[in-house]
Amino acid sequence: MQTIHALNPLRRAIAELRENAGAGCRLALVPTMGALHEGHLTLVKEAQRRADLTAVSIFVNPRQFGANEDLDAYPRTLQRDAAMLRDAGVDVLWAPDAGEIYPDGYATNVSVDGVSAGLCGADRPGHFDGVATVVLKLFNQVRPDLALFGEKDWQQLAVIRRMARDLDLSHPHVDAIHGVAIVREADGLALSSRNRYLSPAQRSDAAALPAAMRAAIADMAQGTPADAALATLRSTLRGAGFDTIDYAEMRHADTLALARAPGPHIRLFVAARIGGTRLIDNMPVQ
Repeated sequence: MQTIHALNPLRRAIAELRENAGAGCRLALVPTMGALHEGHLTLVKEAQRRADLTAVSIFVNPRQFGANEDLDAYPRTLQRDAAMLRDAGVDVLWAPDAGEIYPDGYATNVSVDGVSAGLCGADRPGHFDGVATVVLKLFNQVRPDLALFGEKDWQQLAVIRRMARDLDLSHPHVDAIHGVAIVREADGLALSSRNRYLSPAQRSDAAALPAAMRAAIADMAQGTPADAALATLRSTLRGAGFDTIDYAEMRHADTLALARAPGPHIRLFVAARIGGTRLIDNMPVQ
């Protein structure tokens, strides 16, 4: 595996890899912010299944953190992450610093309306502008044939898909944006780099999040009105030790428009805080 920190060496390395792989080879990109876990490695495995070459980026993007968020505290474990990716058989690790992504005088922002509103977009102003901007830059730098993102960050996935459609990001930038199913712990908690912020007691209590979501979905399937089921979900989380519930809503999977009742292509989205840690999750509501 080649670990690269500057753009010109990255482009040379990718050109050489493509040439050596031969005509028709496909390159997959897995963008990450590091602090890798099994969920990221699942993305890598899916990338390797779909493509001949795999690149992973690690960049803690300052433009997607708000003024009072955890940019400075966000875990940075590049040496450990690189070892994991090397063992997984990744071809290229793209690990630029902030000056490489946003050089002096940088003045461009990418904004995606509609799907970026509500949910995390309402609670984290400017977050999805930062996501769209850095992902577009990564696409232009790596020029993959496909890219893979985890479905835990469903709104992020929707924003990136909308951007790719609107800006005609066809080959050689990226032909397809693939979502990969959420990877969960044995107790149901979605894997996240931020889970390491939880104390042992908070980690135990956090399992109430997916459990309460499953219970709300089951209640609605038995005929409980959606408003009542979601009210019970919020009450359950507060009783389990969550300090605040930022949102607990049903939305259409593609447009993220609010939904008032369960049905095909409807998902339940929840964001809640326990201690200083904000956890998000989503599940289909059939």
